[in-house]
Amino acid sequence: MTTLSEADAIDGLRDALGTLKDREQVALRLLESSAKHSFDPDRELDWEAPFEEGKWFWPPELVSLYGTPMWKRMSEEQRLLLSGHEAAALASLGIWFELILMQLLVRHIYDKSATSAHVRYALTEIEDECRHSKMFARLIARGGTPWYPVSRVHQNLGRLFKTVSTTPGSFTATLLGEEVLDWMQRLTFPDERVQPLIRGVTRIHVIEEARHVRYAREELRRQMVTAPKWSREFTRVTSGEFARVFSVAFVNPEVYTNVGLDRRAAVAQVRASAHRREVMQQGSKRLTDFLDDIGVLRGVGRKLWRSSGLLA
Repeated sequence: MTTLSEADAIDGLRDALGTLKDREQVALRLLESSAKHSFDPDRELDWEAPFEEGKWFWPPELVSLYGTPMWKRMSEEQRLLLSGHEAAALASLGIWFELILMQLLVRHIYDKSATSAHVRYALTEIEDECRHSKMFARLIARGGTPWYPVSRVHQNLGRLFKTVSTTPGSFTATLLGEEVLDWMQRLTFPDERVQPLIRGVTRIHVIEEARHVRYAREELRRQMVTAPKWSREFTRVTSGEFARVFSVAFVNPEVYTNVGLDRRAAVAQVRASAHRREVMQQGSKRLTDFLDDIGVLRGVGRKLWRSSGLLA
């Protein structure tokens, strides 16, 4: 006769095997997609073509100062210049974030079977992220703008997060960095007002990041069911704090100084901008709806997400 505890153990084993099978199936599909739809930016893009006069480096509606009193006083030339610096700042932010992501992925697979499709896809994603970081760096250099590193405080917070993050916390942060930028880039690459090189870079990033988002979403959904209660609670708090860091780091104030604007006044107007708040919340909505559905946005964590400005 099978005891209740034995039956529970058998059910738990079946669930675990089902989870592993599902994880492997997702990874195999993503590996197949990677084989068909991966790009070499050095070969795919025309890096030598001159920039086109009068075209934006980022859609104007996504530029941080859009619609503010300061924006209305700026010349068209200064607006275009600001779009170039903000594109460079976002590329710099992307590099910082992808370096964090690659380290988190390596940590995630450190003690898992190297022959599994799940680990093989994680290594494929790391390979993608290496190319993306090189692509962003080349874009910054090609645009003639400075590299815009995050602040020393944010650098150190990133180091802390990498050290203490749980597995579900790591995948939540992965989605935060990927999905907001992805939403903006989906508006950018078909926009004919934008420079062709920028459109090409964002198109490659959107296509390849779609796989990364699928991988992270599927794993996070599993983790929020299988992880210990303390880990789920810790994830809610740390992800909310990371949302606060990310939302501040999203615009580097140095861009205003470098295009001849009053930095303090510009920052104040961005913070007061209803349009900017709507852009950030709209860019985050698909993610926050998903996180709410799987139980991440609860308690203190939800309050932190609200204070970040990413959750309405």
